[in-house]
Amino acid sequence: MGFWEQFADITLSTIKDVIPIAIIIFGFQFCVIRRRITNLRKVLIGFVYVVIGLALFLLGLEKALFPIGRLMAEQLTDPDFIRSWSDSSVAVFHWSDYFWVYIFAFTIGASTTIAEPSLIAVAMKANEVSGGTIGVWGLRIAVAVGVAIGISLGTWRIVTGYPIYWFIIAGYIAVVIQTFFAPKMIVPLAYDSGGVTTSTVTVPLVAALGLGLAETVPGRSALIDGFGLIAFASLFPIITVMAYAQIAALRTKRNKIVD
Repeated sequence: MGFWEQFADITLSTIKDVIPIAIIIFGFQFCVIRRRITNLRKVLIGFVYVVIGLALFLLGLEKALFPIGRLMAEQLTDPDFIRSWSDSSVAVFHWSDYFWVYIFAFTIGASTTIAEPSLIAVAMKANEVSGGTIGVWGLRIAVAVGVAIGISLGTWRIVTGYPIYWFIIAGYIAVVIQTFFAPKMIVPLAYDSGGVTTSTVTVPLVAALGLGLAETVPGRSALIDGFGLIAFASLFPIITVMAYAQIAALRTKRNKIVD
């Protein structure tokens, strides 16, 4: 299938997905609120931009991000590549032989999160509402570190084959405990930070990495082991953001004592 044929096919699918949203919005506007939409022409043009943007984004995922994630997983788990770094001649590798996978997962998790548009918007709004108490870069880095730790731990789980629910249960127990001790102002923002990470930039690469890793590591299932990295990417930022607030609160308290 050619580029324009594929783009047209994706655009039609996107239109089908957007139509129910448009029906609900316009239906409530005309039938419930019973008011005309101001600047209707601009709104309609905006919907056209949304459809084109979504179609181009989905096409980009299929052409670039998904193949890149899968390709990196295949290359990093290639037996010849692992042997060149581990000096191992055995057929079955130890989990420590995949250390480049964990490093790549950490760095790609941090970099994609820093570039996440939804996180930038949330950080700017949090800085504005808090009167500068919550720093834009402080929040972005705290979330990025959480995602990086979560994804690297998730790739280690795929390599070792441990059940995912062990990590999810332990992670949420830590979140619940932290919630009681973290500053109350930061708790809702921390919980929201877990959601903003699963957005346009992070999800495609992380999902492709998880599926590619599960397909290339011997004895792993793409269906059972490949999915779940997104759960790690959503869970660990909650922990790191609350930890960031707790450390900031402790530093403030110490400065007051010193003064």
